[in-house]
Amino acid sequence: MIAAMKRRKKKCRPADEGAYTCPTCGEQIVIPLDRSGGSDQQYVEDCPVCCNPNIVHVEFLEEGESPRVWADAE
Repeated sequence: MIAAMKRRKKKCRPADEGAYTCPTCGEQIVIPLDRSGGSDQQYVEDCPVCCNPNIVHVEFLEEGESPRVWADAE
């Protein structure tokens, strides 16, 4: 029972933030999200940890659902 109490609660991110794992170094990167760019977005961004370029993908789903964010190495 004590082990169950020590479980961490999943942190909820603000609606204007997303996160992806860098495919090169494995670090989790938090990024700002902007719905005004469309429901499906794709852009290149350098990882702030390892400096390798990533293709960041963002999909805004239905209202109330968290956006889907992931990255591929460029």
